[in-house]
Amino acid sequence: MSRTDAAGAWSRVRGGLGRGFALLLLAAVAFALIRYAGAVDWREVGTAVAGYPPSRLAAAAGLAVASYLLYGAYDLAARRYAGHDLSTGRVLRAALISYAFNLNLGALIGGIGFRVRMYLRAGVDGAVIARVVAFSIVSNWLGYAALAGALLAFQPGALAEAAGVPAAWLRAAGAAALALVAGYLAACAGARQRVLRLRGHAYRLPSLPLALAQLGLSSLNWLAISAIVFVLLGAEVAYPVVLGTLLAGAVFAALVHVPAGLGALEATFLALLGARIGQEQLIAALLVYRAIYYLAPLLFAVVAYLGIEAGGLRLARGRQGGGRAPPVGRAGNGL
Repeated sequence: MSRTDAAGAWSRVRGGLGRGFALLLLAAVAFALIRYAGAVDWREVGTAVAGYPPSRLAAAAGLAVASYLLYGAYDLAARRYAGHDLSTGRVLRAALISYAFNLNLGALIGGIGFRVRMYLRAGVDGAVIARVVAFSIVSNWLGYAALAGALLAFQPGALAEAAGVPAAWLRAAGAAALALVAGYLAACAGARQRVLRLRGHAYRLPSLPLALAQLGLSSLNWLAISAIVFVLLGAEVAYPVVLGTLLAGAVFAALVHVPAGLGALEATFLALLGARIGQEQLIAALLVYRAIYYLAPLLFAVVAYLGIEAGGLRLARGRQGGGRAPPVGRAGNGL
């Protein structure tokens, strides 16, 4: 077999593996959607939505859009960090689709699987994609640590009362979180080679301006997410309490590894806020929050991703038919 034939055979095998992986991802999506649909009381969702003023729903939807755009900005900042040259539109498309799947299916399938698939389709090298994913993950939890640390260190009273733990414990936890954030920023500013090694894995630290961008974007994102629930609750609970409860629920959902955090977030809100606000109102707000922030974006993401895969199939058929195909990484590759 000549070198050209071998290259063509490998190209076909790689294309088949890519399509097989895409089918597995879509099968996971279908399974999750069926499971999700069975776990949600749709009549109750409809009743809850019908009971909300349009202005409040519009405000919550606007905050959701802002949050998704802030998350997409993680990948835009990561473009400079990782050193690829995809257009802003393609970067946002990959980030927003993967984020919707990430929220509903978990980080492994959504945040990593779909993002890797779309970046690979756009012709980005695997090592570069790994840097993008690492940058995004660090960004997300850096802002989380900063907000949780500030909240626990300076305003632990309401959360301590709701959780039934001494305020001094929360202050200590908050101080530790803030120290972690400060240490990361200091390392980005002063480390010689800016390489952080954890359990055999090396993470090249970004420059201080990029680290500050990580911190700012992520903090604003978490604030926007919390504001959605705050608005849906009719501002009947103080915003710092809603913020602290959502941050606690996010950690609980991450620990239990349940897709979309089903039950974990609700349990956290009921445990911490159940005595402050009626349970029916609280559950209704969380159902509408899930509909606005999880389900609606997921539907858009499914349609958008199916369009990307359909474009890829048309491209593959064009190549097999001998037609000219646009180069990888440009318009026509599905991303």
